[in-house]
Amino acid sequence: MNTVLGIDLGTQALKVIFYDFERWNVAATASAPLELYQDDAGVAEQQSLWWLNALHDALARVDPEIRRSALALSVSGQQHGFVALDRKNRVLAPVKLWCDTSTGIECTEIMRAFGGRSACINETGNPILPGYTASKVLWLKKTNPEAYRRMDCILLPHDYLNLYLTGERCMEMGDASGTGFLDIRQRCWSQKMLLAMDSERDLNDCLPSLLTRNEPIGCLRPEVADDLGLPAGIPVGIGGGDNMMGAIGTGNVRPGNMTMSLGTSGTVYACAEQPVVDPKGDIAAFCSSTGGWLPLLCTMNCTVTTELLRDLLSTDIAGFEVMISSTPRGAQGVMTLPFFNGERTPNLPDARGCIIGLSGHNTKSGNLLRSAVEGATFALRYGIDQLTGLGVDANEIVLTGGGMNSDTWRQIVAEICALPVTVYQQDEGAAFGAALQALQLIDGHTSIVDLVDTHLERDEKRCCEPSESAVRNYQEVYEEYQRAVATISTLYA
Repeated sequence: MNTVLGIDLGTQALKVIFYDFERWNVAATASAPLELYQDDAGVAEQQSLWWLNALHDALARVDPEIRRSALALSVSGQQHGFVALDRKNRVLAPVKLWCDTSTGIECTEIMRAFGGRSACINETGNPILPGYTASKVLWLKKTNPEAYRRMDCILLPHDYLNLYLTGERCMEMGDASGTGFLDIRQRCWSQKMLLAMDSERDLNDCLPSLLTRNEPIGCLRPEVADDLGLPAGIPVGIGGGDNMMGAIGTGNVRPGNMTMSLGTSGTVYACAEQPVVDPKGDIAAFCSSTGGWLPLLCTMNCTVTTELLRDLLSTDIAGFEVMISSTPRGAQGVMTLPFFNGERTPNLPDARGCIIGLSGHNTKSGNLLRSAVEGATFALRYGIDQLTGLGVDANEIVLTGGGMNSDTWRQIVAEICALPVTVYQQDEGAAFGAALQALQLIDGHTSIVDLVDTHLERDEKRCCEPSESAVRNYQEVYEEYQRAVATISTLYA
């Protein structure tokens, strides 16, 4: 048996899959949970050591023979996290994550130094938002000047795993575009943005080389291979951010499709052959990991929302599915604005979740749960509207992420977004995308598009279509949701 290994470093867990590319099946998959430190001030952090421990734990759950069958590997990772290293590659501080909203002041300071929000978008393609890496760098300078002085390299989470595996410092273009200091049109570091972040220090000295092509960044170090039970010397691909790897894993490598990820956060994104820049800054102007661009909308509260309400109501997964499937569209007027962890789109880092429309007859568990699903989906529908308004084509939605496993939620997505929903048999998302990227290292003459066409197969039983009546019903509720968001936003702006 010959396999390729895809590793996905998420927020809540690290996942590994071994894909048998000769038999077209996943030979093994395993995961290990990750701790997350959060507080009411918006801080969200992890220790880099937790990632390494989770990698060891996940791989230890895979049969040793399967581990020894790996011929190549690639790493997917949560975007935007800030890993500060000294000269000896020691991590200098806890890693602030994508969902950390505690650096709003630093975002404002950087954009003011740059010349304003619009100037940032015009220059780099993106504003500086809470969660992006740029504000975290300034935050470290202000709160821990000694660590900042010793900082020798800035990496992202997947880059740090690559460093551990190969000993090489580098950054991949797609993931780099989520830092806030990459010029996404020119695919290079923005010198003006780096100056706005720190006018006294040349941050270029802390930035690794930028990679644009999927080629081996190095080989798996023997000592690491021994610890992980993997073959020493196998090639390690460039990897990428979880959204970029998710695009590969859902076949989103040519214009026309959209991927929607129903995970801890929610994302919706598309493949584009040219940069797509939103003058309002709602759509992130990211690069892809396949040589193009990946315009994307991110919400910070997707399955976060459903899990919070499910826990509140002490409802297991089976009960959750029964209740949302038996509750009418619109949840009898109950509406959830899912801003529990603050929000990126709309840009309300200090916002909190709101449930409105409750009355004496509709305050029921089913309505609360269904409204959580609908609210999270409405937030992503806004992204589709904005993407299509910028000229991005949308013929279907390919779903990934944990929420995709709900039959009812898949149908709700089709009805709210008025688009057919596709699910693939290979539903490991970013981890599978990383595995396909690793496969390309072995078969370097095959394009990623051809690999996707060869190895992805529709799961017809889980694909679904919207009905016209449901689309009409949800359009009315969606408009009410948008009005509610506009009203609530004034409380948290």
